[in-house]
Amino acid sequence: MERVRCAWGDSAPEYVVYHDEEWGTELHGDDALFERLCLEAFQSGLSWLTILRKRPAFRAAFAGFSIDAVAAFTADDEARLMADAGIVRNRAKIAAAVRNARAAQQLPDGLDTLLWSFAPSGPRPRPATLADVPATSPSSTAMARELKRRGFVFVGPTTAYALMQATGMVDDHVATCFRATGAGTP
Repeated sequence: MERVRCAWGDSAPEYVVYHDEEWGTELHGDDALFERLCLEAFQSGLSWLTILRKRPAFRAAFAGFSIDAVAAFTADDEARLMADAGIVRNRAKIAAAVRNARAAQQLPDGLDTLLWSFAPSGPRPRPATLADVPATSPSSTAMARELKRRGFVFVGPTTAYALMQATGMVDDHVATCFRATGAGTP
């Protein structure tokens, strides 16, 4: 029997794997969350499929998204990234990744602790359809505001909400999806 997925999860082979194995699964670790924060920012205005297909090149170009390594990037590194056809070559987004790594270094309790502090607690209704999935939430708005206060850029409420979905802070698998957990609880 074929698995029933969120509708977007069947639209490309890369989406099937991402949906089934990654999206909505709790993710922890400063560098792992930094990678997702960067990739969500690079996705802004583009298809997530584009980012998924370029993710290996992004990982190579950005030193595995090690916060300390990216924070040490220089203008020469940024020029190298602008010449790398394997990634999205957007000067502002590349500079944002470096700036955000430096901001992450300054967090006293780390990026993981800060980001997960905005994860909603308690049960919430499971979306019945993709139309019921919000683009932002009060929690993502608060997360974006706090990240900006701490010097992060390219982290608006929509990007923050996409990060929350991708890393399991919220579970927006629709009710009919095989990944939906019991009773609509995240």
